[in-house]
Amino acid sequence: MFTSVLMIEKALTSADVEFVTSLHGDEEVSFHVLLQPRGDQADRLLRAIDDVALGELDEFAHERDVPEGAAAKDFGERALEVSLQALTAAGSGAEGRLIEDHPLDALKALVDEIEADEVIVLTDPHYVEEFFHRDWASRARHKVGVPVLKLFSHSKA
Repeated sequence: MFTSVLMIEKALTSADVEFVTSLHGDEEVSFHVLLQPRGDQADRLLRAIDDVALGELDEFAHERDVPEGAAAKDFGERALEVSLQALTAAGSGAEGRLIEDHPLDALKALVDEIEADEVIVLTDPHYVEEFFHRDWASRARHKVGVPVLKLFSHSKA
C-alpha cells in the first residue's frame, strides 16, 4: 500500500478527489490528510494580492467575510470531514487532523510517524508565497525527506 500525506487548506472538490486518487493508477493508496484552517489577519494581504493576480475580484471583495483564526476552526473541521468522506467513498483509506500551529513541523512529524511515501500539497495558487518559495510545498521539500508533489485545486470548494 502506498501512503500519502495530503496537505490541504479547504475541502476537496470531487475533481480534486478524482485527481489525487488516480495518481498511482491501480495501486492502493492510504491518505493522511492535514488541513490548516485559515490563519489570522496577517495572511489577508497575501490572499488579497493572489485574488487580484488571478483576476478573482469577487473573492477579493469578499475576503473580509471569510472566518479566520479561531472562528475558522469549525469550518476547517467540516472541510476535513467532507474531504475524508470523499476519499473513503473513492475507495482510499483516509484519516486526518486539523493543524493550527507550525504546519511544516506537523507535516514532518506525521511523515516520520507513518513512514509516508510522499507528500501531496493541494492548494489554490499563492503567487506571492510561491515566488519567494515560502509556500508549503517549497518549504516541505527541504524538511520531510520524501518526494513532495505540488498540485493546484481544480475548482472552488
